[in-house]
Amino acid sequence: MTPSNPLRDESGSTHLDSTAQLMDRITSQLGSQLRRVSPDGGRRPDPSAPLVLVAHGSRDPRALATVEDLAERVRELRPGLTVGIGHIELTEPLLTDTLTGLRPGPAVLVPLLLGRGQHVKRDLPAAAARAPHLDCRAAAPLGPHPLLVDALHARLTEAGWPVAPGTARRRGLGVVLAAAGSRDPDAAADTETAAGLLAERLGVPVVPAYAAPTAACARTVPEALRALAAEGRHRAAVAAYFTAPGRFAAQAADAAPWIAAAPLGAHPALARLVLHRYDRASTTRPVAEPRRLTRV
Repeated sequence: MTPSNPLRDESGSTHLDSTAQLMDRITSQLGSQLRRVSPDGGRRPDPSAPLVLVAHGSRDPRALATVEDLAERVRELRPGLTVGIGHIELTEPLLTDTLTGLRPGPAVLVPLLLGRGQHVKRDLPAAAARAPHLDCRAAAPLGPHPLLVDALHARLTEAGWPVAPGTARRRGLGVVLAAAGSRDPDAAADTETAAGLLAERLGVPVVPAYAAPTAACARTVPEALRALAAEGRHRAAVAAYFTAPGRFAAQAADAAPWIAAAPLGAHPALARLVLHRYDRASTTRPVAEPRRLTRV
């Protein structure tokens, strides 16, 4: 008598067949999920989400050229990524026009702003609200961040900051971190944090100051320079905490008694930071109300 096959059903197929099919389905689903996960365990960015660089805008034509150079660096680092530019004011293309021209779907706004302020908190959401065909997410402002410190240090070195000053020489050195200024105290706090990070890198005092002083950002660049001189820091450099050339950057540089660094511009560290902010914003979970701007 031939023993019955416990793995064969009445139709003649085996349970091994169904098990293999089940394993195929599991493998396919698992592969689909893994393709959405990056090697470091995070979710991969949505490749369909355009990156929109949001600049403030300036009447200085060099500002637009600088933002365009930065956008090109970002494209070189992430081939295939759609990278657009939009300005809050003063310069075309305006952010609202850039968003209007995008196809319906997701978009990630990366502000080329160095701290939390009204442009980040108010102007970006307002622009996104005028583009209801998009599911907009706004990245955090660029600063403060160690990559910005890399760029600041590089710009200071290019301007003549000593590469490795000894202890005795450092006693006479100082830096003023010149920023635009804001009425928002969060923006002032972010600039203070950036100054602290730069001070740790350089080993000298770094005093934040502002080209457009307000109640929240009251110290001017000349006042900061005098404060350093009162402490015996007579070789004080001005570090430009600006993403692009413009009136405020020029005003801060004119006050420098020694060296003045160029704005951050299209420094490679800035391009890497832009993509870092984009990735963080584009990999978050979708919000319950997709038409509402999500800031991360």
